[in-house]
Amino acid sequence: MYAERRKSWIHVSVALVGLALAISGSGCSSYVITGGSPAPPTSSGPPPSPTQAGSITLTPQYVALAPGQSFKFTASDSSGGAIAWKASDAAGGTSDAGTVDGSGNYTAPANVSQSANFVVTASLASSPQSDHATAVVSVIQPGQVNCPPSTGNPQVAQYSVSLPAGGRASVDFGTTTNYGLNTWSVPTPSENGGKVQIWVAGMLGQTLYHMRGQVVLANGATFTDADQMCTTGKPPVTAPVSVLMPGLGSPQPGIELWNTILPASFTEAVATDLQGNVIWAYSYKHKEQDTIQGFQLMPNGDFLLLITYLSSLNPSSAGSLIDEVREIDLAGNTVRSLSMDMLNQKMAGSNLRDAQGKAYQFRSLHHDVLILPNGHWVLLACYNQAYANVGGSAGSTSVLGDALIDVDEKGNPDWVWNTFDHLDVTRHPMNFPDWTHANGMLYSSDDHNLLLSMRHQNWIVKIEFLDGAGSGKVMWRLGEGGDFKLVNGADPADWFYAQHGMNFFTPNTTGVFRLGLMDNGNDRLLSTGQVNCAPGASIPPDCYSTIPVYEINEGAMTATLVKHYVPPPSYFSFFGGNAELLANGDIEADFASTNSGALVQELDPDTLKLVWQGATAKAFQYHANRVPSLYPGVQW
Repeated sequence: MYAERRKSWIHVSVALVGLALAISGSGCSSYVITGGSPAPPTSSGPPPSPTQAGSITLTPQYVALAPGQSFKFTASDSSGGAIAWKASDAAGGTSDAGTVDGSGNYTAPANVSQSANFVVTASLASSPQSDHATAVVSVIQPGQVNCPPSTGNPQVAQYSVSLPAGGRASVDFGTTTNYGLNTWSVPTPSENGGKVQIWVAGMLGQTLYHMRGQVVLANGATFTDADQMCTTGKPPVTAPVSVLMPGLGSPQPGIELWNTILPASFTEAVATDLQGNVIWAYSYKHKEQDTIQGFQLMPNGDFLLLITYLSSLNPSSAGSLIDEVREIDLAGNTVRSLSMDMLNQKMAGSNLRDAQGKAYQFRSLHHDVLILPNGHWVLLACYNQAYANVGGSAGSTSVLGDALIDVDEKGNPDWVWNTFDHLDVTRHPMNFPDWTHANGMLYSSDDHNLLLSMRHQNWIVKIEFLDGAGSGKVMWRLGEGGDFKLVNGADPADWFYAQHGMNFFTPNTTGVFRLGLMDNGNDRLLSTGQVNCAPGASIPPDCYSTIPVYEINEGAMTATLVKHYVPPPSYFSFFGGNAELLANGDIEADFASTNSGALVQELDPDTLKLVWQGATAKAFQYHANRVPSLYPGVQW
């Protein structure tokens, strides 16, 4: 199996500091100031709520301030009587609870040991008990910035802030006080507040950055923390990216993720801006044979990656190698992992068996991990089975197939599927006895089934999964010799061969939908016969890679070739790559392993002309992906 390496992304942590003044109507929302200096929300219970009795109106009701910061409240009474002011039930306030003058100007205490809530009261001087109103002021301690190298990543910082009430925090950052970039918004650990920590990632190396926290409390009060600064360190060695933008259109905004698989001297998981500048990378302790084969941003803001070895290696002679699925935060800290050995132990203790009743023991994890909506992972593993007199060889042959394993959040397997129980082992168009060599999976959110791409079968198959309740039956086989009729293309040449990196190209994923992929073409079947393409200085004209987009009609069992990007033969990519539909409708294609290195291209969907290109000379990129930012739901 061709290993496809991806470098773990280093997550920068930023804990958002400071609450911003909330604005309601013509002014800010206020935070009620409770008397004294209460304990943290986790121990003091919920923050106070504003109150009103009689005819007094006090605005705003909620405010968030920094220590020593001032704010003017407005109070009125329908009778026009004089207003008396208190802070934490003391006339005029105290130094510990803040002070308030006769005009409603409140000044937060300058010295607070922790973020806290205080109460400001406006009452009718003639009847303070029956006519009064309160507002809540949250006084927020300045946030703390932890700069590189103490975060463990030269391009990641951490911002922390403690909030005395429930809410969310985020961080603005940039090379000037105009900032320009932002993290996602992280909630407090409880509805009563607590400490928020945020990794700040996406910064250039060896550069001074400004940062400030932005807080929005659940009651609407907002707070902007003071500016703080960090200088980033030197990034690890990465494959240089050269960028070409011919000006034929605007690239889809965002950043580019690079999964460098060869040479081993380069960092394997890297993020760049669209100018090719490195803004994040994941370095980890490993041997040269260990490769990242795919990494992806998780809904919780972490990265999920697969680290394993090339299938051509014999792990027993290669020494101790990593073979695991690993979840990391933006700083590169391992959050959780599941190794091949751990999975095999769990499989042995489960009741999951193959069609012959045998317990599963897998050789290695490889190529891909699928994150399901329910938090489960679907793993892809090599699986051996002995056959007699297959593939033209007498005697017993150990055939290498594939298995899919659904594991829960604790890594416990609850569903398994393997190629031997569902496919014909005598069909082996490429590289037998490495029989199926699957390298990609998709989950259909419409019908809850799985698609599996098998490079050495030149097929994509649909498997009845039903979120772990399915029979595992093969519902159809897409590709040359499969179940679909090819429309608008030459059969067999315009099917895909030795493919990688399939993706849905429509929001719907069943019925009538579209699939795009990297058609590497290693063993393409032409009208003149089958070719045998391999890397080399001279590329025969029959060896070429393409990006096809097929419209799949499951009812009519047709596959219509709706788009077909056929670049020059020099783009022949003998392994790796992917194709994806970008948010602006453009197509991104990764020709991962050409003779000159990797070419990643953004193409206009109508003309298929180049909009953006990133190239890494003499470095192969297993996958390349355009994502909005390093944070879920945030567009840069």
